[in-house]
Amino acid sequence: MIRAVHHVALSTPNLERMRSFYCDLLGFKEVSRVSWKAGEPKIDAVMALAGTGATTVMLQLGSLCVELFEFESPSPAPQRTDDRPVNSYGITHLCFDVDDVDAAYQRLAAAGVRFHCPPQDFGAAKATYGRDPDGNVFELQQLVAA
Repeated sequence: MIRAVHHVALSTPNLERMRSFYCDLLGFKEVSRVSWKAGEPKIDAVMALAGTGATTVMLQLGSLCVELFEFESPSPAPQRTDDRPVNSYGITHLCFDVDDVDAAYQRLAAAGVRFHCPPQDFGAAKATYGRDPDGNVFELQQLVAA
């Protein structure tokens, strides 16, 4: 039976840029780094791709891990140049619980992070959505009521 969510994985064309965002701005720590060249049949089978080669880093903050993949092969699909709408099928966003959403928003916005809007007050929570360097949506959430 499932015990917990261990990690969320994101594919990126620029591993170091994404690592810097998640570690330097959000506070994750790199806990492992693995690379492989094309010709690993077990990995190809799991991914349902032929000839995979990639570098991955596992990042951790508390009990949440984010795994970043940069594929050398096969050639990745072209990166979107527009923001994927949050109502598109698939993963909508990653949510990070924070102590002070206004302070987190101000710090990240000052560092150039794009947000949809300033934090909004929903009564029991204050929240906003932002975009990582590849346009993936993340939420900053502060629970303000029990």
